[in-house]
Amino acid sequence: AVNAASAALAISDIPWGGPVGAVRVGRIDGEFVINPTFAEMEISDLDLRIAGTREAILMVECGAKEVPEDVMVAALEFGHKAIQPLIDLQEQMIAEVGKPKREPIILLPDEALKEKVLERVRDAMNDLLSKPLSKEAYHQGMDALLEEITAELTAEDESLAPEDIKKAFTEAEKRVVRDRILNEGKRPDGRGPEDIRPIWCEVDISPRAHGSGLFTRGETQVLTLATLGTLGEAQELDTLSPQESKRYLHHYNFPPFSVGEVRPLRGASRREIGHGALAERALEPVIPPENEFPYTLRLVSEVLSSNGSTSMASVCGSTLALMDSGVPIKAPVAGVAMGLVKEGEKYAILTDIQGVEDHLGDMDFKVAGTEKGITALQMDIKIGGLSSEIMAQALEQARQARLYILQKMLEVIPEPRPDLKPHAPRITTVLIPIDKIGAVIGPGGKTIRAIQAETDTRIDIEEDGTVYIAATNAENARLARDRIKALTEEPEIGHIYTGRVVRVTDFGAFVEILPNTDGMVHISQLDSQRVNRVEDVVKVGDELTVMVTDIDPDGKIRLSRQAVLEGWTVEEALERDRRGRSSSRGSNRRSSGRRSEGGGRRGGGGRNRSRR
Repeated sequence: AVNAASAALAISDIPWGGPVGAVRVGRIDGEFVINPTFAEMEISDLDLRIAGTREAILMVECGAKEVPEDVMVAALEFGHKAIQPLIDLQEQMIAEVGKPKREPIILLPDEALKEKVLERVRDAMNDLLSKPLSKEAYHQGMDALLEEITAELTAEDESLAPEDIKKAFTEAEKRVVRDRILNEGKRPDGRGPEDIRPIWCEVDISPRAHGSGLFTRGETQVLTLATLGTLGEAQELDTLSPQESKRYLHHYNFPPFSVGEVRPLRGASRREIGHGALAERALEPVIPPENEFPYTLRLVSEVLSSNGSTSMASVCGSTLALMDSGVPIKAPVAGVAMGLVKEGEKYAILTDIQGVEDHLGDMDFKVAGTEKGITALQMDIKIGGLSSEIMAQALEQARQARLYILQKMLEVIPEPRPDLKPHAPRITTVLIPIDKIGAVIGPGGKTIRAIQAETDTRIDIEEDGTVYIAATNAENARLARDRIKALTEEPEIGHIYTGRVVRVTDFGAFVEILPNTDGMVHISQLDSQRVNRVEDVVKVGDELTVMVTDIDPDGKIRLSRQAVLEGWTVEEALERDRRGRSSSRGSNRRSSGRRSEGGGRRGGGGRNRSRR
């Protein structure tokens, strides 16, 4: 889309500074790939989108899996080189079908007025900026100077419009602030170019959220709240991407009170959506996989106070909230916003920019990552482009800042909590055979709904037979797990079961040892003593503890109560069962008047009823 828009502008009569080109860069097995496919992106540790002109880089948007800074610089250079053929093509289109550009009429502030205002306010501005200023103090001071110079100039020349004076004042403010940074290394709040504002952090603030983290850097403060849900609560996606759902969501809110305003609250703005997506991208590489931590995670970052870099503060607050929740993240993530002031060949890279530096500077370069490497980048600039040398320096300066911020965060919570909060859902995982999924779900979901209602749990079943049971306490989870295991368990020789007698015959009793699965206890295996009549020992409805002694190829199950009473091993039970059956067959051959029951192989012994 970027390349098409650039081409359309290039051949039109609309004046602009293009053409520009854009590519996507992946990295597979250490090799860079241009415009990778969806399949290639699945195995790539880098997702870099880069746009630029022939000479320089204009825009960067990136997600990465802890990629080192030197690799990122190489990727940027590789991407910028790949842009060149796209620009060649557009220049060819311009030569063939391009229209002459219009000559625009640009209204600029009067140069004489700009110089007059600058001369009148320079000393006062320098005096104001000579001491560290808060956001409020800075704006109050500048507003007072604007009011003063406007009154002076309009008194001298009534033809001057206050709007023109204000524009000239803004240019003077920009010049003075930038000159102090470039020539003296002094920023509006008194910091040097690489200094970071004071940081303090706190966790476990909310008594009800499953995790919370408060991150404060100077006058920027963000509270992130984490809640855990089941996999069934993951967000379903309906996009052009092959991704069908996502289980980690990050929402960023910028309420008006964070900047002292009373405007109404409406839906999320594009800025809020973009900042939330950036913070989500920064943390995604460290979220544990589904098979290790089967939860859906929702983080909400609320900006409580804003003076620049709130998106990176939300990354830091989210790391604190995840660790407070007990989520076993692979590594903590921190973020910082870098700025730039550039005049000709002279420039200064600023660490942890505040609002006025973002407004008056040339770059907003957000970098997030772990101790090992970068997880997210976002860069927007207001000048004609950046060289790879400046970007490399900015990345290294950001790395040093990131390590410092991580150190401050880890002083508060050095590692994820070993356990979830008491009121967080506990998820138990059970693996069942794929052909038993229907038995757990039941007709129209009747069985699974009943289990959930009776055990106060939420159950999700994956296509591979993985069952996730979410409960607020261990006992409910155990009850649901036992119900599911009972529905799906296959009887095993040597295992002991307590079942219910479902049918009695003259040669034995049939006992349901698992739901819809029963076997036969031969009369000779009902007791330690000789039994003349089955009814003397058991009747329908009785509970009986038995051992499975044999399962024949047809699935018929032989049981023994005597093995349990005598404490026989599996081997002893099998041997005595074989002897009993041999003796029974010999007796049957000698007595033609007695019916041969075949050791339970007739009469439906060991049937496995259809599961619904």
